[in-house]
Amino acid sequence: MTKVNPILSFLIGIIALLILVFVIHVTVLGSLGLEKYDDKIVLSYVINFLLAATIYIGLYSLRNRLKTQIGFIFMAGSFLKFLFFFILFYPAYKVDGEIDTSEFAAFFIPYLVCLVVETISTAKMLQKME
Repeated sequence: MTKVNPILSFLIGIIALLILVFVIHVTVLGSLGLEKYDDKIVLSYVINFLLAATIYIGLYSLRNRLKTQIGFIFMAGSFLKFLFFFILFYPAYKVDGEIDTSEFAAFFIPYLVCLVVETISTAKMLQKME
């Protein structure tokens, strides 16, 4: 049986899940009469994917050399995501003085999906190291 590359498996899984969630997300927005592609939604999905992929590939690459620090590196990745939020999204979302539900969802939904996939994938990676 051929062994599947964990990085490739991660990338395929997260891309498939993000596409599914994105389609559901814009469908719900449309059914609510809201603008489907507003609030930097596409940029949010792309940035969250790129950051999640970079973080996971980094963790996977460092798993043997820095295995006792993987958790701290993972947390640093989460900090990096929030930094991107405050630089790229927060100013545009706050321009009218408040962040509405659709703006919050445009960032938080892909963030949460990526975080869950990253967490599960990192946990599996760590279990295989034991």
